[in-house]
Order: sequence, then C-alpha cells, then structure tokens
Amino acid sequence: MSEEASVGEKALYMMLGAMIGAATALLLAPRSGAETRKLIATKAREGADLVATRTRAVAGKTSDYMERGKELLQQQRDQLAAALEAGKQVYKEEKEKA
Repeated sequence: MSEEASVGEKALYMMLGAMIGAATALLLAPRSGAETRKLIATKAREGADLVATRTRAVAGKTSDYMERGKELLQQQRDQLAAALEAGKQVYKEEKEKA
C-alpha cells in the first residue's frame, strides 16, 4: 500500500506544481493576452513571408538550373548528331574507296 500512496502523492505534487507554475506564469507575464496574441500573429505573418520569399528564390534558382540543363542537353545532342553525321560521311567515303 505504501507504493500506492507514493504514486498518489506524486500525482498530487505534480498537479500542485503545475498549478503553481501556471499561476506564476500568469502573474509574471510581460504582456497582456491581447498583446501576446498580436505578437504571435505578427511573428507568424513574418514567418509566412519568409517562407514565401525563400520559396520564390528556390523556384527561381530551379528554373535557372533547368534552363542550363536544357542548354547543355541540346549541346550534347548537337555534338552527338555532328559526330554521327561525320561517322556516316567517313563510312560513305571508305565504302566508295573499296
């Protein structure tokens, strides 16, 4: 039974501590509830703006990288087509010699 009493006492002390902590927080709060809500709303808005700004920046960089990638791919295609055409030409010339 002593274990049950100690569990009950621990729960009672925990509840008492939580109540004292909540009361202390309310008494020592530096701002009123309205000011705190306004501050939270302002910070949330600033955070949303920051996320939107960074998202636009990342989207811009992604577009740049996509364009550069497309250009490089086109260059590779052109080089491959030129090499293939040169190979065909050499084959045709060698075939005519033989």
